[in-house]
Amino acid sequence: MNIQQMMKQAQQMQDKLQKQMAEMKVEASSGGGMVTVVINGSKQLLSITIDPEAVSKEDVEMLQDLILAAINDAHRKADEAMQQQMSGMMGGLKIPGMF
Repeated sequence: MNIQQMMKQAQQMQDKLQKQMAEMKVEASSGGGMVTVVINGSKQLLSITIDPEAVSKEDVEMLQDLILAAINDAHRKADEAMQQQMSGMMGGLKIPGMF
């Protein structure tokens, strides 16, 4: 196999992975489900649901923390899913510095 074929295959794998990640949805919540977010594999926020019980004028900081925690957890889950996808595509081969 020549280098051009390898590069073409690598590009095709990358395109396939990007498409899969854009279609993937990851959900995460915090505060026992008081805040739930959904992101795609490209880490774009698709939706956020806030339990009315979590909304309080006296404790806005708690709500902000719950939102951040849910988004950060969703990003972590998306990273793990991407790592699994990459590992599957590469037959378990691990490349240092990649995730």
